[in-house]
Amino acid sequence: MEHQFLSVEAFNELIQQWSGRQVKITKHEMDDVDQIVLHLESVSYDRNTRRIDDYVPMHSLQLNGEGQIQTLATMSTQPLPSPSYEIPLQDSAMYEFDGEKFFITTERGVYKIELA
Repeated sequence: MEHQFLSVEAFNELIQQWSGRQVKITKHEMDDVDQIVLHLESVSYDRNTRRIDDYVPMHSLQLNGEGQIQTLATMSTQPLPSPSYEIPLQDSAMYEFDGEKFFITTERGVYKIELA
């Protein structure tokens, strides 16, 4: 499959197929790079209508499951604080798939999701 941009609906349809599998999420936000390995139990979305400022996203992608986060700057690994990983989404977010990896590009950063 070739590299393609996706609608949020097409992204959701494809990522749902990875439920029950081990995924690796690489987050690049400014100078911060983290890697999360997660047993993806389910995918859901959250809408926050009680935002105080623009830092809290109105929409977020919830990758639900137990996992570990590795901060590459300190090379430390620790369990996720909750059984899900949240990716903040904006209306301007771009969704891409190259047949093996998903890329979500937002104003805050780039997130790569791949099978681990």
